[in-house]
Amino acid sequence: MASFRMRNLLWWRKWARKDWAIATVAFTVAVFLLALISNSRRDEPDTNPFHPITSADLVDLTLLRDAERRGALCLDGSAPGYHFRKGFGSGVNNWLLHIEGGGWCNTIQSCSLRKMTQLGSSKYMDRQVPFSGILSSQPSQNPDFFNWNKVKIRYCDGASFAGHPENELKNGSKLFFRGQLIWEALMDELLSIGLSKSKQALLSGCSAGGLATLIHCDDFRGLLPKDATVKCLADAGFFLDEKDVLQNWTMRSFYREVVILQALAKTLHKDCVTRMEPAKCLFPEEMIKNINTPVFLVNPAYDFWQIQHILIPEASDPHGNWRKCKLNIYNCNPNQVEILQGFRGSMLKALSEFQKIRRGECS
Repeated sequence: MASFRMRNLLWWRKWARKDWAIATVAFTVAVFLLALISNSRRDEPDTNPFHPITSADLVDLTLLRDAERRGALCLDGSAPGYHFRKGFGSGVNNWLLHIEGGGWCNTIQSCSLRKMTQLGSSKYMDRQVPFSGILSSQPSQNPDFFNWNKVKIRYCDGASFAGHPENELKNGSKLFFRGQLIWEALMDELLSIGLSKSKQALLSGCSAGGLATLIHCDDFRGLLPKDATVKCLADAGFFLDEKDVLQNWTMRSFYREVVILQALAKTLHKDCVTRMEPAKCLFPEEMIKNINTPVFLVNPAYDFWQIQHILIPEASDPHGNWRKCKLNIYNCNPNQVEILQGFRGSMLKALSEFQKIRRGECS
């Protein structure tokens, strides 16, 4: 479920053109108890009981043209897809792109399982999806973007659209690691149908899609007219490079496997990968140091997914001491609450350091 809310979007109207640097960090402090959602649901559109989903909200799936010729393929070799709704009125030359989330695969086994789902193959994707929340065409629900050209980019490569095919022949499992090629082919197709004439554009994404947004933010800016206003929004995509409760670098190890398996180093920022191991460059706190396009971050301080997979992964809780606490903060003992608060503090510290850097650039 996307944590983004329309009331947070007043920033778009208020930002001036002079805000060329990464401008604002919005930080939504969410209560852990209310974050009982799995990563697979983080990207679901917001629903509004006053605007129930109707057939008019459904948007058809479009498969990428020339995907096979360009080698831009999902994990299983099928063509990637997206959903597109044309803008109208004052929004005819404005574009909003939203990248679907859904985690990553770090091994041949996990990628092989993934290719049998909608997160690895267009064969399993819904042929229609509702456009609501930030993608809605209802002015009352989406006052800033309701009449923009809107695109929902389906996620089927397992590496935040950053992988390369170097290791495909080695794995023997007929997996296609083509995330970067998908991104490039998709951008070319969208440019050909009007994105190249955009006056305003927002690249957004949730979870792994939020990470993809940060990876490709400057590239997206470079594809559009120089006089266009371009910004990026990463929703629930600020993943921390933190030790788990057993003092293991679980998430860094996981990212290292993703980077090696799908050769992500070629996509990550060159300055970063020359200074440190590429896996560390996949974390947003390193990535944002090199982004020049204005970025807006939305992230819960107590991120349920990160608590489950970074701070307290299953392997770090073999006796289940954290099981009840992870599901309900009121079940946490004082020591566990202190650890959760420490994780929240790490998130705030990472973002405060980011703000200090950007203030220094703009002064």
